[in-house]
Amino acid sequence: MPKIGDIQLPDFPLLLAPMEDVSDPPFRALCKEQGADVVYTEFISSEGLIRDAAKSVMKLDIYEKERPVGIQIFGANLDSMLQSVEIVEKSRPDIIDINFGCPVKKVVSKGAGAGILKDIDLMVSLTKAMVEHTKLPVTVKTRLGWDESSIKIVEVAERLQDVGCQAIAIHGRTRAQMYKGNANWEPIAKVKNNQRMHIPVFGNGDVDSPEAAVKMRDEYGLDGAMIGRASIGYPWFFKEVKHFFETGTHADPPTMVERVEAARRHLQMSIDWKGEKLGVFETRRHYTNYFKGVPNFKPYRMKMVTSDESEDVFAAFDEVLEIFGDFQFAT
Repeated sequence: MPKIGDIQLPDFPLLLAPMEDVSDPPFRALCKEQGADVVYTEFISSEGLIRDAAKSVMKLDIYEKERPVGIQIFGANLDSMLQSVEIVEKSRPDIIDINFGCPVKKVVSKGAGAGILKDIDLMVSLTKAMVEHTKLPVTVKTRLGWDESSIKIVEVAERLQDVGCQAIAIHGRTRAQMYKGNANWEPIAKVKNNQRMHIPVFGNGDVDSPEAAVKMRDEYGLDGAMIGRASIGYPWFFKEVKHFFETGTHADPPTMVERVEAARRHLQMSIDWKGEKLGVFETRRHYTNYFKGVPNFKPYRMKMVTSDESEDVFAAFDEVLEIFGDFQFAT
C-alpha cells in the first residue's frame, strides 16, 4: 500500500485534484464524505502568500475532517517559495504539494506551473530546497513535458525522487496540449515501472469513469488516481469508483433528493466560508453536473447560474425537487 511520508494510504487511493475555484473547503468536504482518500487545496500563489493577498491566504483554510489534506503552492522564485512554505506550515497541512503542471498562460508566463518544464534543473533545485526547508512531506504534480518533443518524465520523476519528493502525480498531457486530446498514460506507467522509483506514482487526466480507474490500476499499474474534472458537481464519483472496485458493478446513481440536498449544503457551506456574493458565484460551475441528464432542465439551471441572491438559488432547488423529485437517473 502506498505511503506519502508517514501517511499510510489504502490500496489504490483516490485523490481529489487541486483545481482553481473548485477544490475549496466546501467541495473538499463533500468529496471526503464520498470517499476521497486525499484532498488538495486550490493552487496558491507563493507571491500572493508573501504579499498577504487576501485570496491566497484564504485558501490556506483547512479542517480536521479533511485529513489527510495537502496544500498546493506554485511559483518560480526560490526565496518566495521558501517563505511560502513557512506560511503554509502554520496551517498544519499533512502535505505540501508543488504545482509544476498548471498550463494557464498567466502562470506559465512567469515561469511557474508548467512553465518550469522548460527548465528541469530549476524544477529539481526548487523541490530540493523546499524539501530541506520543511519537515512535512513534499509532493509534486506535473505534466509529461512542455510538448511532445520534450517528454523526459521518467528522468524528471527520478531526479525529483532523488532530492526528496515523497510522491508524484502526473497529468497525461503536455503543456502544449492544455486539456485537449486524450491523456496518455503510457509515459506515466514508464515512470512507475522504472526500477529506481520507490515513491507513489499517481495518474491524472481522463479518469472519468470507474472503468478508467480500473484500467489505470490494473493495466498501467499506477499507485492511485488523481480525480479532477469528473468530480466537479459530482462528489459521488469517488464512492462509485470504490463500489466498482469492490463489486465490478455500477452503484445506483444519487437520487434527485440526494442531489438537491448536496447542492444545498454545497451552496450554504460556500456562503458560510466566503460570503454571499462569492459563495453564490463560485458554486455555479457545479450545477450542470449535479443535475446532468434531467430533460428540459435548462430553465431551472439558468435560474441557478444567473441568480445573484442565494435565496433565489435555494428557491430553484425547491422547485426542482417539486417538479423532478421522482426522476430516475440512468446508471
